[in-house]
Amino acid sequence: MTEPLTDTTVDESWRQQAAKDHLWMHFTRHSGYDTHDVPTIVRGDGCYVWDSAGNRYLDGLAGLFVVQAGHGRTELAEAAAKQASELAFFPLWSYAHPNAIDLAARVAEYAPGELNRVFFTTGGGEAVESAWKLAKQYFKLTGKPTKHKVISRAIAYHGTPQGALSITGLPGMKAPFEPLVPSTFRVPNTNFYRAPEQFQTGASDDEEKFGRWAADRIAEAIEFEGPETVAAVFLEPVQNSGGCFPPPPGYFQRVREICDEYDVLLVSDEVICAFGRLGTMFAAERYGYQPDIITCAKGLTSGYSPLGAMIATDRLFEPFSKGENMFAHGYTFGGHPVSTAVAMANLDIFEREQLNEHVRATEGDFRATLEKLLDLPIVGDVRGDGYFYGIELVKDKTTKETFDDEESERLLRGFLSGALYEAGLYCRADDRGDPVIQLSPPLIADQAIFDQIEATLRDVLTRAWDQL
Repeated sequence: MTEPLTDTTVDESWRQQAAKDHLWMHFTRHSGYDTHDVPTIVRGDGCYVWDSAGNRYLDGLAGLFVVQAGHGRTELAEAAAKQASELAFFPLWSYAHPNAIDLAARVAEYAPGELNRVFFTTGGGEAVESAWKLAKQYFKLTGKPTKHKVISRAIAYHGTPQGALSITGLPGMKAPFEPLVPSTFRVPNTNFYRAPEQFQTGASDDEEKFGRWAADRIAEAIEFEGPETVAAVFLEPVQNSGGCFPPPPGYFQRVREICDEYDVLLVSDEVICAFGRLGTMFAAERYGYQPDIITCAKGLTSGYSPLGAMIATDRLFEPFSKGENMFAHGYTFGGHPVSTAVAMANLDIFEREQLNEHVRATEGDFRATLEKLLDLPIVGDVRGDGYFYGIELVKDKTTKETFDDEESERLLRGFLSGALYEAGLYCRADDRGDPVIQLSPPLIADQAIFDQIEATLRDVLTRAWDQL
């Protein structure tokens, strides 16, 4: 056991040993630190973070699709301190506090349509869990108790709680924790780069036809399971896992038609995509569709305090407004006074600095800068919207041949992750689908940041190809 420090000076060698002896990190192979130090980030400012050795890194992932307003925003820290000095904590269990009320009203104002009921959580996985529970109880209260199943997409990630993990479409992530919650089913995602050959003819409407085909697979799954058993469809506006799959034109409009036809709830999982990542407060607004439920988290506070939310329509709340009915669900820290105060201050920054408008004005420049990388033999596709992009890596650009598991392991974990970090770029090398690099810089990023990202990726990917 690491001996505790006895003075106020933190010795970095002690802290490294303490990290290896005591800290259990998330989604981390700890064997990698048998011969290497644990990277320790100590400070952030704007689009950059610094480690304990004083090295600077461009945060090309906004922490984890989170730090929308950038690092080092003192007004967010001050909002937290002020609230903590007035009311540090009180639960939303039959009581309210001003920040929760004010934030719920503000979020409902931003949300499309009649999404007026805001149920606070502490994060995205909890929001997804809450949405599934709400869907099941809603149908029980409205005389359709057999509607409980959920449809989601292949390779999609929806969170780590048992229910959210069941909805997730990544078998490798689920296997260690099985058996999970039953009654979840997968349909194709919207990765046009890997679409079936009939949609790769080069015709101008190929993408739209592919979107219609992918959406119709949802109707097919509902029919196969029985419409009387299906409660909800969970979809990210831009699917994260697999490397940023935007929706084809018309896709969500067709999904909405299908959900209405079969009385199935459409859940827009916007844990990543909400609050400016795509240049709008909610991605459903960008793509022109009306969900029954939105799940969100991350950017709501720019990561300065944990907070998530499930936003539901008045129709879904209505059965709970009567008699003894109750949504018997909640979290101790959901809607925490400090977190909701930070969220209000964060949304003030959005409006004052016009962050959504900035993303929409510059997203074309971001795309154009990243697309320069398409001249590299290892880059097969650059895709995404707003400030949310994936770069798919391939062995052969002509055939789109991908890397096998061993090659992907050697490429991503054996070289790219470390090389990108050493080159001063924090981003994500991911192979939950085909190998990709994911990028989502803070929403304050500008052309200088885009250029730095492209130059760093160009250097590291060129070296990766040479090694292969």
